Amino acid sequence: SIINFEKYPHSTKDELGRYRVGAAIGVVNDFIERAEALVNAKVDALVVDVAHGHNDVALQAVSQIRKKFKNIDIIGGNVATKAGVLDLIKRGVDAVKVGIGPGGLCTTRIVAGVGVPQFTAVQECSFAARKKGVPIIADGGTNFPGDIAKALAAGASACMLAGWFAGTDESPGGVIMRKGMKFKVHRGSASFLAIADRKIELENHTENQLNSIVPEGVEALVPYKGRVADVIYQLQGALRSGMSYCNAKSIKELWKNARFIKITEAGFRESKSHNVQEI
Repeated sequence: SIINFEKYPHSTKDELGRYRVGAAIGVVNDFIERAEALVNAKVDALVVDVAHGHNDVALQAVSQIRKKFKNIDIIGGNVATKAGVLDLIKRGVDAVKVGIGPGGLCTTRIVAGVGVPQFTAVQECSFAARKKGVPIIADGGTNFPGDIAKALAAGASACMLAGWFAGTDESPGGVIMRKGMKFKVHRGSASFLAIADRKIELENHTENQLNSIVPEGVEALVPYKGRVADVIYQLQGALRSGMSYCNAKSIKELWKNARFIKITEAGFRESKSHNVQEI
């Protein structure tokens, strides 16, 4: 609406002034039919969204989607290696999602023993992708607002966020009270309850069949945060500040100007407020 355009002038829009929308699809069963329905609905991008985007099934699915839909943008992932990036690009993706196990609710690295620290993954994957002219999206691992600037400086063109928006009015679920404080439930997509819901709804599993679930995520309470617009406003301000410290007016300038150093645990403690009782 005109009111929303005036209220959120920096939202991402297409050439007709419509909000840009990406939609996720899987890689099995009716994924081609789902992709076709989304393309017909004028979606801006298809996100081939699986936990391990560098497996044969995912790569074949990307190839099929690209063969059938020549003019739609495809985002593939998730991967955490140079080889994964290059194989997805070879299959025809326009962007790659990077991140195996960095999310706040994710336990993949503990349960499966697989993953790459997010900064390292973003840096190495971006080196490979940039040579091919393909952007990467850093998916997960932003514990502090400044981590967004770091992910972009490491080579990402965008960051994908989840935990930051959990607890807002727009996130699923109602507000619950605990010890006089407001919270909302935040579930990882690989948590036990999320998997159980899908199996019961889509595969008609009974409760007795749910013992076979091996979750790679948890459910948690997060503080209620109010409007998502207010959260985004704070994140935008933090990113602008981080870029200004690097004398960067664009993400490309941030790639060029940023310098990284290793710090100790003492240095990390010093980076936060210390020796005071916060109000």
